Order: sequence, then structure tokens, then C-alpha cells
Amino acid sequence: MSFLTRRRFAALSAGALFSTLVATPSLAATGSVRIKVIKGGWWFGGQGGTGSLSLGGRNYGLTVGGVSAGLVFGGSYTEFVGTADYIHHASDIEGVYTAIGGGAAAAGGIRGIKMRNAKGVVLHLTGHQIGLMANLDLSGMVIHLK
Repeated sequence: MSFLTRRRFAALSAGALFSTLVATPSLAATGSVRIKVIKGGWWFGGQGGTGSLSLGGRNYGLTVGGVSAGLVFGGSYTEFVGTADYIHHASDIEGVYTAIGGGAAAAGGIRGIKMRNAKGVVLHLTGHQIGLMANLDLSGMVIHLK
């Protein structure tokens, strides 16, 4: 290796090391989510509700809507709590979430769901469901910031 080549290699190595030391990674955060949803239907169903996202010490209002297709029978009210993972900005929670699931509740029950949107935000939600509901369906939920 010639002196000039070694010097270039040393300069490139030092530059690469310096760039890794001063680079700030873009870390995703985890937010807290609370959603209240009313769902009902007969074969095809609909749902709507409101909620909130707590992220970085701030609270953001949410609106929720959606449809279900498959076996859907009855009506229910569910209060979900959970987390929104892999979120960089509050607006990342907006979008369409899909899930395939099933469940039943007669007067009450516990429901859990995991959904993801196109921005990579993953919702992990659990809640208490009240009502008469049986479902085995493909559900879609749309979340918007208020």
C-alpha cells in the first residue's frame, strides 16, 4: 500500500468513525392509547368511537370508524387501552388498520387486538366488551386525529 493510499484510507476511516459518533438515530416512541368503540351489525357491521393518544407529554384526540365483513351479529361497546408502538409523530397514528379476528360476548367479555397501519404503527389494545356480540370477521378501523 502506498503512502497516499494509506492516507486516503485513514482519512475515510476517520470520517466514517466521526459520522457514527455524531449521528443521532431516529428512535421511535411508544404512546398510550385509549379508545371507546360502539360496534354493531348483521353479516356486515360498522363501528365508531373516540379516543386519545398520549405521546411525549401531550394528549391528542382521536376519532375512530370502520367496517367489518364476515360473520357479525349483535352489538357491543368496548373500552380499549393499550399502546401505539413505532410512532415518531402523533400524525403517524392516522390511517387504516386491519385485523382478522373473532370473539363472542354475552353481557360482557374481554377483547384483545393487535393491528398495524401503513406507516408501521402497531396498536396493542385490550378492553372490556359489553353487549351481545358474535363475530368471525375481517375488520378495518380508520383512526384520525381530531
